[in-house]
Parts: sequence; C-alpha cells; structure tokens
Amino acid sequence: MNWKNIGIGILFAMLWASASVATKIGIQSAPPLILANVRFFIAGVLLLGLAYVSLGKEGFRWPNTAEWKQLAIFGGLNTTVYLGLYVYAMKYSAAGIGSLSTATNPLTIVLISSWWMGRKASRTEWLSILLGLTGVGIAVYPLLGDSHTTPLGLVLLASSMIAVSFASVYYAKVKWALPNLLINAWQVSLGGLFLLPFTLISGGAGSVHLDARFWYAVLWMSIAVSMVGLICWFYLLKIDTVKASLWLFLCPLFGFFYAWLLLDEPVTLYTVAGTMLVIVSLYISQRSKLMKKSAV
Repeated sequence: MNWKNIGIGILFAMLWASASVATKIGIQSAPPLILANVRFFIAGVLLLGLAYVSLGKEGFRWPNTAEWKQLAIFGGLNTTVYLGLYVYAMKYSAAGIGSLSTATNPLTIVLISSWWMGRKASRTEWLSILLGLTGVGIAVYPLLGDSHTTPLGLVLLASSMIAVSFASVYYAKVKWALPNLLINAWQVSLGGLFLLPFTLISGGAGSVHLDARFWYAVLWMSIAVSMVGLICWFYLLKIDTVKASLWLFLCPLFGFFYAWLLLDEPVTLYTVAGTMLVIVSLYISQRSKLMKKSAV
C-alpha cells in the first residue's frame, strides 16, 4: 500500500471539495465573475512562476502556434465556461450541491465521449448515469424548498458540468507536448482573459468589498484549489487515470461537511441517501475499468 499516493489522493479530495464553500463565502464580498477573474489571474501568475522555477530556463518555453490554439480551446472550456458558470451558479445553489455535482463529472464524460468519439455507452455506464442523476435529485429535493438551491442554480451547474466534460474529452484527445504544469498555467491564464469581457459587462465593481473574507476566499481558491489541488490531480492522473477518478468519491462527503460546518447548510437523510447513490454510481462506472486493468 502506497501511503504517499493515498495521502495525496485524500488531500486532493479535501481541497477540491472546498472550492464551492470558498466561492459561497467569497461572493458575499464580490460579484461571482469578479471573484472568479481575480482568482484566475492570481493562479495563472503563480503557476507560471512555479513552472519557470521548477522547469528551469530549458524546460520553460512559449507555446507554438498550434499549442496556443489548443490551450485557448482547453482554457475556454475548462476555465472560462466551466468555472465561470460554476462560480455564478454558487449564487443560486447550496455549496454541498456544488460539490456533489463536481463529483458526477466522470458520468457526464461518459455521455460526451460516447457522442464525440462515437463510442457506444454500455448498460453498466447507463445504469451508473441513471443512479447518479437520481442521487443528485434526492440530495437537491429538500434544498429547493428553503431557497438554498434554485432551478436556475441547477441549470447553471448542469451546464458547467457539460462544459468541463467537453474540456476533459478534448484534453484526452490532444497529444500535448507541453508539461502539465505549463498546460494548467496557460489554460487558467487564457481562461481568465476570455472571461474578462463578460466580467466587465456584468458590472458590479461598486459592490466589491476588499475585506478579509474576499481575500481569504480568493487566495484559498487560487493557491489551495487551483495550484495545490491541480498539482495533486495531475500527479494522480500520471500514476493511473482510472484510479485517480476514484478520489472524486470523497468530494461530496467533504463538501457537505464543509457546507454544514462553515455555512450551516442542512444535512438531512435526503443528503445522505443522495450522496450514497452518487458514490455507488461512480463506483459502478469505474469498476469495470479497474477490473480490465487488473486482468491485464
């Protein structure tokens, strides 16, 4: 048993699940898109600096024309659309539901890859998708009645999950020559740049309060989530893509705990039952892949 990999996996789940709670806290001091843009620019600068230091002058290079195009598409999907919608959705959604929706990403990827790559989804995959959607519906049900989550919030979250699934499938299709650290640094930076016009149009600069709550939220999402969390994720992906996705199972558990502890969001039997269904659906979707790997 590799305790180092287990520790990194748990750390990833803990950090990744905290994004929705940090966002909910941050939007109390600034409009969602302004909060997101500040986060992306800080994370981009820090990641580019880290890449330069860790890779050295020889390893750090500017992307070529083809790579700029690839990074622009990936950054547009993964940062501008996905995270832009996700952050805005947190204005109308409970933090726990935001974390739960993130964990269903592997299920959405099955649908997107089936359509995009022409791969027929198996019965097991369809079963996992059905269970996952049912689980989310059960967990959301009581929150719709007390304004913790609205239909608009659910639509925005669902749209963000579709966007990140497209981004994930696109990332898998591209034969990247750049190091993972540079890919992440450039896609975050470009994604933030693409989001800027929408942030300016949406306005709300006058309602920004640069208080401790704003900076705690921004720095946590920039450093803990966008930097440390993604470094852990790329490390896990490098070891085993399928096993890496299993750590997403823990995200809803941490997410609902954070939401209960820091935001006083309710945890009910609906929450527990819905979360368990989502975890079971994720297990079913990954089990066949794990069995194939073990049989090789």
